[in-house]
Amino acid sequence: MVLFFAFVLGTAVGSFLNVVVWRLHTEENFVHGRSHCPHCGRTLAAVDLIPLLSYLLLRGRCRSCSVRISPSYFLVEAATGLLFMLSVQALSVGHLDWLRLLLSWFVVSVLSIVFVFDLRYMLIPRSVVLPAFVLVLAVNLLLGMSALSMVLGIAVTAGFFWLQRLLSHGRWIGGGDVQLGLLMGAALGFPNALVALFLAYVVGAAVGVALLTARRGTWRSEIPFGTFLSAATVVALLYGDRLVGWYFNLL
Repeated sequence: MVLFFAFVLGTAVGSFLNVVVWRLHTEENFVHGRSHCPHCGRTLAAVDLIPLLSYLLLRGRCRSCSVRISPSYFLVEAATGLLFMLSVQALSVGHLDWLRLLLSWFVVSVLSIVFVFDLRYMLIPRSVVLPAFVLVLAVNLLLGMSALSMVLGIAVTAGFFWLQRLLSHGRWIGGGDVQLGLLMGAALGFPNALVALFLAYVVGAAVGVALLTARRGTWRSEIPFGTFLSAATVVALLYGDRLVGWYFNLL
């Protein structure tokens, strides 16, 4: 029952995250104002806002102007629902710590925004990342995460990104990645921040090689690295301890 509730809640949150991503891009207020079709401007009725179902019932088109709705809206809702459910499973060891679960859901939501925004617009939304960093830092201290663990996590991620930015004069990595590194370090601590960093670079390199092989990119092509960082951070958040344990068992 808890898993079902988590999935339904996650799809509803995912629907809101779609609004946040779009309004951050258009610089609209995502707290106030009714949802509307970005093409015709028609205000959406409640029946058009049911997560997952509305997209399927409308066959992926606006009820008013019939313009096709991007499948990414449906995918974000479904993925957020799945991640909320996986968070419950990952954190339900013996008993469920609700504050830790709420923090996990919050981090997953913020990283979902970063994932989609950077994938679409090649930018990391700092107005979301920095406040999230402050909140996550405070809550993790409240939950008893070691301050040293967070400092080391931040040094591994944000420190590493800052050094790359300094050495390359901003050519290799952007300021948004440095700020995302702050959130990664505060959310994961050490050594899980290192796990996220490793996963992001391995997957990012694999995608880059695949694009070069398919001749869909060049050595100078930009890759939305924030997308890989956010995905890797979610994996490390949910399964980092297990991955670290598995690695040391191999030694």
